[in-house]
Amino acid sequence: MIRTSLYIIILGLGEMAGLSAQEIIAEAEPDSLVTNDTIAVRKDSLSVFEEPVTTQFQRKKIDGVAAVIGENVILDSDIDIAYRQLISEGVSASDVSRCELAGSLFENKLYAHHAVQDSIVVRDAEVNSMVDQQLNYMTQEIGTIDKVLRFYKKDNIEDFKKELFEINKSNRLSEQMRTKIIEGIEITPEEVREFFNDIPEDERPLFGTEIELAQIVIEPEITKEEEQKVIDRLNGFREDIVERGSSFATKAVLYSQDPGSKSTGGKYTLDRQTNFAKEFKDVAFSLEEGEVSEPFQTDFGWHIVKVDKIRGEEIDVRHILLTPQETRSSIEKAKKLIDSLRTSIVSGSIKFTEAARKFSDEKETREDGGQLLNPTTGDTHFELTKIDPILYDQVSKLKTNEVSLVIPDQDRQGKKKFKLITVLNRYDEHIADYAKDYLKIQELALRKKQIDAIREWQNEKIADTYVKINGDYRDCEYSGNWLKKEK
Repeated sequence: MIRTSLYIIILGLGEMAGLSAQEIIAEAEPDSLVTNDTIAVRKDSLSVFEEPVTTQFQRKKIDGVAAVIGENVILDSDIDIAYRQLISEGVSASDVSRCELAGSLFENKLYAHHAVQDSIVVRDAEVNSMVDQQLNYMTQEIGTIDKVLRFYKKDNIEDFKKELFEINKSNRLSEQMRTKIIEGIEITPEEVREFFNDIPEDERPLFGTEIELAQIVIEPEITKEEEQKVIDRLNGFREDIVERGSSFATKAVLYSQDPGSKSTGGKYTLDRQTNFAKEFKDVAFSLEEGEVSEPFQTDFGWHIVKVDKIRGEEIDVRHILLTPQETRSSIEKAKKLIDSLRTSIVSGSIKFTEAARKFSDEKETREDGGQLLNPTTGDTHFELTKIDPILYDQVSKLKTNEVSLVIPDQDRQGKKKFKLITVLNRYDEHIADYAKDYLKIQELALRKKQIDAIREWQNEKIADTYVKINGDYRDCEYSGNWLKKEK
């Protein structure tokens, strides 16, 4: 079963989820479609149970309107899908209520509504690309497009894509609106000090054990012969397509090594700003409609591309990706090199950082002696309990400056590599200290200032925006004044 919800993949409930967001509409519209299906609902959380309980409602609206936020409508089914999918993914019913989920959806629509009012633009090509990638992911998880449609109870792929498009677009507008609200917010050293001093000593945060890491990556060499095999194979595909009328999409499904587009025949929608490899975009935008490119190379491997449709600045393309394979001898050579490097580092004949600069094939970290940056925080510290479980297993027992055993690894395309990891520094668990943890405290202070700014914006916009909350969602408690009650 797919692990990621249609709505949670796409909606992103907002980084400020605690800031839930009304004028009340009638219990049901006169022409609402109603069935006699029983749905049991707990008043305090609107949680759905499999069996009726004492407190229950005997009528259930079919795709009734749960709320209207500005020009955006939230249907009962929107909340149902998001809630049930969370439960199917293993989230405990006690961890999230329908009220909380509804409040998050209200926030999302409030942001999206005002993003439009503020002339924030989300490009269709960006949204279409997101839809393509999500469908590819869903297909990989479930099996086929038909199974995806059955899972989400959709009749056809086009209607499903339109729904995904609208959800994605709303979500991107919401994200950009939140970014706009907090852009330019800065924190001064004095504000950081005041923030820290306002925290009672017995309530100051506990920072977990942190480590700084470095790694050396050795990749087996790809021989010219293996590269030529891939080029020749792509040229063969191109000849079949151009000269014999073979289907590009079919060949992509059968042979492409791009997991993000293989299941949909290699399809992507993009424009000049889409986050794709420069070489890929340069070739794609140089082609005429229906034209198939010669083989070309990016960091991901070798491609051929066909342009299906040109719509102004936006194009629909299909591509086939093939990645040259390592030979047994090149794998053995890489393994011998990294074994030799480990022996030299452990014996003290070369320092880990020096070996990384001279021999590592990972260009992103090589110049920094192999030191890794935390992608979440942007600094060099990794909290031990929050790092990737696989990485945790590899480093949790390492002492400072100890070198790991050789770690076999591979990328998404299955390309093999070998790694050595070392712990450069270790910082034990401790109560927040202003001097030692200034950067972390600064981040917390800035986050609080941003949350305050969003709360202030949200309260102001709720008051100024047309908001209606329907039915049982009037009984929820929200941190925002969605019901527009007088204070």
